[in-house]
Amino acid sequence: MKALVLAGGTGSRLRPITHTSAKQLVPVANKPVLFYVLESIVEAGITEVGIVLGDTAEEIRTAVERGGFGGLDITYLPQSAPLGLAHAVRIAKDFLGDDDFVMYLGDNFIIGGITDLVNEFRVRRPDAQILLTRVPDPTAFGVAELDEAGNVVGLEEKPEKPKSDLALVGVYLFTPAVHEAVRAITPSGRGELEITDAIQWLIDRHRDVRSTTISGYWKDTGNVVDMLEVNRTVLESIEPLVAGEVDEATEIVGRVRIDEGAVVRRSRIVGPAIIGPGAEITGSYVGPFTSISEECRIEDSEIEFSIVLPGSSLTGVGRVEASLIGRNVEVTPASRAPAAHRLILGDHSKVQISS
Repeated sequence: MKALVLAGGTGSRLRPITHTSAKQLVPVANKPVLFYVLESIVEAGITEVGIVLGDTAEEIRTAVERGGFGGLDITYLPQSAPLGLAHAVRIAKDFLGDDDFVMYLGDNFIIGGITDLVNEFRVRRPDAQILLTRVPDPTAFGVAELDEAGNVVGLEEKPEKPKSDLALVGVYLFTPAVHEAVRAITPSGRGELEITDAIQWLIDRHRDVRSTTISGYWKDTGNVVDMLEVNRTVLESIEPLVAGEVDEATEIVGRVRIDEGAVVRRSRIVGPAIIGPGAEITGSYVGPFTSISEECRIEDSEIEFSIVLPGSSLTGVGRVEASLIGRNVEVTPASRAPAAHRLILGDHSKVQISS
């Protein structure tokens, strides 16, 4: 069995971060989301992986090659434009051959991995198996319709009027039967070859399409809110570690990981939180659910429930929270202009001005 990882999306919902970086490489607990995907593939016993790449191809290749995935046999598959998930399957045909495969969106995050799902598929081998989860707003996802027996009878991509609240999670398992389906479909109104249309093609021809509804944690990390939520979830399970330099004037509370090379002085760190290698924290407060990446500098500042990417600094700023701060960013106080009030008041007015 092989794996097909999709890492070619543009990440428009994470702009401006993704103007200069791949969305799949934005870190969660100081590790790129894509690395969690690859780790779950390794844990499932899959060694042959095809990674579909777009405009950020070189950046992703460099990161993966430095990420310690030497045990994987990786093939990089260029995609000229993000033309849909089914298009990715089309261009990967030579790599996939006649093997079964799992297709995993490189910006999706599933707690607990995919090992049980892959093992179940290896035994039963339906033509397609999809993962579903209940969501409050199905209009932003592919949506599945099940009959009374729980069989998949219909799929629709981002419908205006969803027939259920069951959204497709970004993990799919297929036998080679899907190749006929992706060849048969035409682009949708969005101009893309939709994987939902390909699976619907299989359903319409009475092929074996099954679903698994998961109740565990899943997130599409395509926007800032969900990225911060995933970061919060991962940090809740980190093991405390102080490998860096921490002075006696610093207070460490709860699950906190301070990596080797980090320096913390006269500060208060409240976990769960992680401080990356080479980071310097001085006279500051780092609150819960915060990831400070490598080579960052936090001085005379407060931050919590946030992600700070490598090389950035916060100096002399008040409370920062629920923020995603990119690479090599400098955050400093604004210069203070003289305070003044401009008034045009009628006769007999009464005005109270706070000092």
